[in-house]
Amino acid sequence: MITFEQVGVQYADAPAPALSGVELTVPEGELCLLVGPSGSGKSTLLGTVCGLVPHFTGGTLTGRVTVAGRDTRTHRPRDLADVVGTVGQDPAAHFVTDTVEEELAYGMESMGLAPAVMRRRVEETLDLLGLAELRGRALSSLSGGQRQRVAIGSVLTVHPKVLVLDEPTSALDPGAAEEVLAVLQRLVHDLGTTVLLSEHRLERVVQYADQVLLLPGPGEPPVLGDPAALMARSPVRPPVVDLGLLAGWTPLPLTVRDARRRAAPLRGQLPPPEPKLPPAPAVPAEPVATASRLVVSRGRVPALRGVELALAPGQITALMGRNGAGKSTLLGALVGLHAPDSGTVRVNGLVPHRSRPKDLIRSVGLVPQDPRDLLYAETVAEECAAADRDADAGPGTCRALLAALLPDVADDRHPRDLSEGQRLTLALAVVLTARPPVLLLDEPTRGLDYAAKARLVTVLRALAADGHAVLLATHDVELAAELAHRTAVLAEGEIVADGPTPEVVLASPTFAPQTAKILPPYLTVPEVAAALAAEPPR
Repeated sequence: MITFEQVGVQYADAPAPALSGVELTVPEGELCLLVGPSGSGKSTLLGTVCGLVPHFTGGTLTGRVTVAGRDTRTHRPRDLADVVGTVGQDPAAHFVTDTVEEELAYGMESMGLAPAVMRRRVEETLDLLGLAELRGRALSSLSGGQRQRVAIGSVLTVHPKVLVLDEPTSALDPGAAEEVLAVLQRLVHDLGTTVLLSEHRLERVVQYADQVLLLPGPGEPPVLGDPAALMARSPVRPPVVDLGLLAGWTPLPLTVRDARRRAAPLRGQLPPPEPKLPPAPAVPAEPVATASRLVVSRGRVPALRGVELALAPGQITALMGRNGAGKSTLLGALVGLHAPDSGTVRVNGLVPHRSRPKDLIRSVGLVPQDPRDLLYAETVAEECAAADRDADAGPGTCRALLAALLPDVADDRHPRDLSEGQRLTLALAVVLTARPPVLLLDEPTRGLDYAAKARLVTVLRALAADGHAVLLATHDVELAAELAHRTAVLAEGEIVADGPTPEVVLASPTFAPQTAKILPPYLTVPEVAAALAAEPPR
């Protein structure tokens, strides 16, 4: 279905090719998962399949990519639209209409299909994706999982043979991610669609893959093969695979169920676990940030209902909940973006929505879901200089912070040319220049691979040790298990659970990490490894 013949891609001014020597064939009717560290060329490879590379991104494409017999060098994306459907990380960025039904029909209208054909295909797609009850809904009113399903449906109505998806679950809560992945599995099994999928959160998707396309990194050609075999040599792996490697299981398990079936001997070797994280400091009489009986509406929709929250210096708190639960709204209220309808918010003695920005940045800093929202200068050096001025900090303060967090970023790089992890680190350095005692991060691991996430964990632990209060709004259950002293769960604008992370995540099948489902009450593979190393042989 998809054939790569000695494919290479070189972007202007890039020191090395994004891809080189790609020689493989992706069969029809299979789900192929792209795996590799950030910068290994996954998005570029996906772009060559749908024609975005090089027709829109620029660069030089060598070799040949054919999809259903069509050469992507001579066929632009519009010439491939009936064969390849593409869904990006942010479905809302691709919407061009106002309602679900209109969006499903738009692609067919563009291709000039007959009204009777369009009507039939819209109905089929509504049923296939479970969207019938949403047909008249405004796209702006949908949850993240619903939007992603509509985005998939909008390309499926054209009946493509290939579906290309880039990070389809990165912004979704665990339940919504399962909905989307179930849809993809049904497309592969029932309709014979070929799905090419890139996703950093491998713990969510690797069990659905028929084949894995491993991109090891610069200088090494991609390899297509059996998921378990390639996971054993991949530089990025989900926790269930790391646990299998630790235990010496062959073949490696790819699902929690497979690992649990083989875990009985390992479970017998493990002692009762020590406390999962260093004990968080007790909340002082005057916590550094509080929300009391907080009610906030977004338009006519009540987003927060009577929220009670206190953040202590040195404590890392994970804020979890499904898409639309109110997590971003709560972070926005703490940083002054949303005025309360009722209740109170206090941050370092200030009322955020009534405070001057110049005062507020010294008390609380927010790193948003898309770090580009904070970055507006032309170079890294200019961005750091602007942060120094805004915070009344000495020249070079922000640049020194950035160098400590990420030493290899050049001053003349444009922020939008950085990787997701580099942009996040730059935005974090900008926010930290003012040394706010409260740090808020909204989905900080979106788009990050495991190595970049590990670096972020190290940075945030150091900040907590330095006395910062850290609040993370996240769908990443593995991050919460590894990092957070405390976890609060929002549902429909209310906090329905709040307590030590082990207690909260172990009580919830939705928010429990993979290791906890296999070897409770252990939360992470490093905890298991440490316990095995400390326990004398039996």
